[in-house]
Amino acid sequence: MFAPNRLKEAREKKGLSQRELAKLAAVSQPAIFYFESGKKRPNADTLEILADILGVTMDYLHGKN
Repeated sequence: MFAPNRLKEAREKKGLSQRELAKLAAVSQPAIFYFESGKKRPNADTLEILADILGVTMDYLHGKN
């Protein structure tokens, strides 16, 4: 299951704003907000893009390690 807090932690650790991450991932800033707040979950392709940008694994964003 997707762990929204991990996405926010990884984004902040990289020093990116929600807007900056959204631009890099080609999604809207509100989408990042919804992902981080747990109101929506990114699809597998978007999750992979976010993991690559943030330098973490998809397992990390799923809360597995």
